[in-house]
Amino acid sequence: MTERTDVLVHLCTTEEWSRIRGGTEYTPESFAELGFVHLSTPEQVHLPANRLFPGRTDLVLLALDPARLSAPVQWEPGVPSDPQSMLFPHLYGPLPLEAVTAAVEYRPGPAGDFGTPVL
Repeated sequence: MTERTDVLVHLCTTEEWSRIRGGTEYTPESFAELGFVHLSTPEQVHLPANRLFPGRTDLVLLALDPARLSAPVQWEPGVPSDPQSMLFPHLYGPLPLEAVTAAVEYRPGPAGDFGTPVL
């Protein structure tokens, strides 16, 4: 599988997107504990969506231009205790909203699971 690196994505709820869209940057609640913002490629975002948000119908995918991210992005194992697990991009700073190129609804399919989005 060839993954796109010209676009990264971040999952948030429609409520979060409504709250932050007029601002300049976004720092998810998990940042205080983890020190980074979870990102994915479009090809892998269904994995955390299915694990963390099964069946939810209130998700938004923020499509991001990596060139507009001002903090470092590091590719790290999705399962920290397993260095051989799939690598996911982690943004080590707030997410500048100027990097958002699109915000699209992300809904599960008829069986309740998420697939690869069309961006």
